[in-house]
Amino acid sequence: MTSVGGGTVAGDGTSSTSSAISRWTYTLSQRYQHFLDKSTPQVLHRWIFFAVIALIYSIRVFMVQGFYIITYALGIYIIQLLIAFLSPQVDPEVDGPTLPTRGSDEFRPFVRRLPEFKFWYSLTKAVCIAFVLTFFSAFDVPVFWPILLFYWLVLFISTMKRQIMHMVKYKYVPFTFGKQRYGKKAPSTDERSASKP
Repeated sequence: MTSVGGGTVAGDGTSSTSSAISRWTYTLSQRYQHFLDKSTPQVLHRWIFFAVIALIYSIRVFMVQGFYIITYALGIYIIQLLIAFLSPQVDPEVDGPTLPTRGSDEFRPFVRRLPEFKFWYSLTKAVCIAFVLTFFSAFDVPVFWPILLFYWLVLFISTMKRQIMHMVKYKYVPFTFGKQRYGKKAPSTDERSASKP
């Protein structure tokens, strides 16, 4: 209530409610972003979390014996994310070869089109959304699931074959394991003995 010219006028309650809601959503989004920032270096823990929620989703679909269309759409989305994860940011087929092809070429690290964290985050969101959709019977379209599975496998194999041929043609490997690492080398025995007083 506010006083105007000796009288009182009722205040606008909707503006205080909307500002409280906006403060609450802002605080919630900050906490969520803080959680994501803290989880960024925890690669193994993030992927274990993803495996757990994917297992929960699989058990849910198995128990209800339905929602195969949702699972099929999730599988197609996973293929799309996987292709982006395995592809270089600059496609050598379109922009010309930018990765070194000879030993004398300048070293350029492999930069993914979809970084690992965004890959994990997109997969996790997709599985969570698919899980929520399994609680709505409108999405449980009756289909013969072996046909969907067969079609998804054909699509996955042909897509991966094309991606592997692209990797071989332009000589890039999107993984870091097995590659030579350059960093601090251990000090030699001469350096260690010289540093002692």
